Amino acid sequence: MMLWRRYKQAKENIVHMIKTKIFQLVEKGSHGRRMNRIFDYFIMTLILLSVIVIILESIPEINLEHNKTLRVFNIFSIIIFTIEYLLRLYISDLTHPSNNRIKSALRFIFSALGLIDLLAIIPFYLPMLIKMDLRFLRILRLIRFLRILKVNRYNNSLNIIGSVIKEKKSELAVTGFVTFLILLLASFLMYYVEGEKQPEQFPNILASFWWAIATLTTVGYGDVYPITGLGKVISGFIAVMGIGLVALPTGLISAGFMSRIEKRKQNETDKKCPHCGKTIENE
Repeated sequence: MMLWRRYKQAKENIVHMIKTKIFQLVEKGSHGRRMNRIFDYFIMTLILLSVIVIILESIPEINLEHNKTLRVFNIFSIIIFTIEYLLRLYISDLTHPSNNRIKSALRFIFSALGLIDLLAIIPFYLPMLIKMDLRFLRILRLIRFLRILKVNRYNNSLNIIGSVIKEKKSELAVTGFVTFLILLLASFLMYYVEGEKQPEQFPNILASFWWAIATLTTVGYGDVYPITGLGKVISGFIAVMGIGLVALPTGLISAGFMSRIEKRKQNETDKKCPHCGKTIENE
C-alpha cells in the first residue's frame, strides 16, 4: 500500500513538473526564459507568415504557380497551431484554475484567446467532418485571417490598447453618441433639403445617413454632393465638424496609450538595480 502511494505521488509530481515546463514554454510572463522567448517569436513569425500566405493565395497567378508550396506551408502551420492549442488545453488547469479539470478546459476553450486559437485551426478540420458547399468553404478560408489576432497573446502593445479602450469606454461612448446624433441630424437635413432636387442621390434618410458618414469622416463621397445653396452650407459645416469629431476618440486613445507606455517604462526603471543597471528578475 505504501509503495502504491509513493508511486502515485511520484507520478503526480512528474505530471506537475511536465505541466509546469509546458506552462513556462507556452505562456508569456515573468517566468520567461530563453526557450519561452524563442517559442513566442516562432509562433508570432508563423502567424505573420500564414497571413502573408492567405494574401498570396488570393492572387491567382501566384496561387496557380506556387499552389503546392503554399499548401505545404498551410499544413505545417496547422500542425504547429494544433499542437500549441492542445498544449494550452492540457495546462488549462494552471492557466484557468477551477475545482475540476473539465471546468478548467471549458474556461480555456470559451475564453477570448481560446476561441481565437480555435478559429485559427478549425477551418482546416471542419470540411473533413461536415460536407460543405464551395461558398461556405470560402468563408472558412477567410476565417484563417483571424490568426493575426493570436499575436495579441504575445504583444503587450496590443493588450495596452485594449486596456486603454476599456479604461476610456465612458468617454468614447459619449463621443460616439454625440457623433451619431450629428450624423442623424445631418442625414435628416440633407434628405429634406436635397431630396426633391436629387431624388436619385438622396432617395431616403438611410442613403443620406451614408452620405453624412462619408462627409463627417472627411473621406468624401465624390458621386454624391449637394447642389443647393443650403445643402452646400450644411455639407461644409458637417465636413469641418468631422475634423474635430473624428479626432476626439483618437486623441483619447492616444493620450491613454502614451500614459500607459510611460507607466510601463517607469515600472521597468524601478525594477533595475540602481548600482549596475541590470533588470531585477522576479523570483
